Amino acid sequence: MDRRPLPPLSRLPAFEAAARHESFTAAAGELGLSQTAVTKQIAALEADLGVRLFERRNRAVFLTEAGRAFGRVIGAALADISAETVRLRGGEAAGGLVLHCQLCEAFYWLMPRLSRFHERHPGVEVRVVSALSPLTEAPEPFDVAMQTTGRPSGSARLVFTASDEVFPVAAPGLLSPASLPLSVEAMARQPLLSHQVLPQDWMDWPDWFAAVGQALPRGARITGFDSFPLVLQAAVAGQGVALGWRNTVSGLVSEGKLVKVCAESVFRPAEISVFRGTRRGNHAETDALLTWLREELTGSESG
Repeated sequence: MDRRPLPPLSRLPAFEAAARHESFTAAAGELGLSQTAVTKQIAALEADLGVRLFERRNRAVFLTEAGRAFGRVIGAALADISAETVRLRGGEAAGGLVLHCQLCEAFYWLMPRLSRFHERHPGVEVRVVSALSPLTEAPEPFDVAMQTTGRPSGSARLVFTASDEVFPVAAPGLLSPASLPLSVEAMARQPLLSHQVLPQDWMDWPDWFAAVGQALPRGARITGFDSFPLVLQAAVAGQGVALGWRNTVSGLVSEGKLVKVCAESVFRPAEISVFRGTRRGNHAETDALLTWLREELTGSESG
């Protein structure tokens, strides 16, 4: 009998967790091991395969292309084993699809549209898991995920990207309608509302001003918030001008709760990334959800 060329199976859980989190520390915490133990297991796996799975830079680790591909395979395999184990033990695996989505997109973009998916696929259950953190910190496996491009995604497989557009918005009562659209210079004299986090995974005011060919004025008044939904609620309440992403704020604009402040906007051709996860779900249902998301996001591009 031919012996299959498998690596030592005891090393795979540490690798899968490290690939999913893109962090040896997070993997160690999840598995109840020391970081040293995780590091040694992955180093031994790399030696066995003869391939580097991670790059080590500045006390952080990043998946190589080989590591990302291997992580997807191992993640899917371990998810299948886990689901089958639950079944054999007499348990029942959770049904439906898990859609991991950034909180703001979940609240302002996804939820007003999700009924369209249910109308087309009435038998498919979708459980939305919203989060402020990137995919590498997802609390549970998912079938599909969407987040801002460039945020850490671990071993999740990128399916497609979609464009977005960023422009300043404010409550209608903040500015005189006759003054709109404001020049960029005049807009900069208004209170500016900012979503400030570390690392800054998405566009903020200095980036936006640079993209339209101007520098952020030195005396600009900026108020920071730790979540984008709070920024939008502050803008709706008339506290200042916020950066609005078209996909997120289009509903608030059409309802008259926000208005575009100036004519300038910044087009982002690949602002949103949509991923397939490693959770063992119905492949046809997952494909249906991915197709629907692509259609909705593409429609938003022209909307």
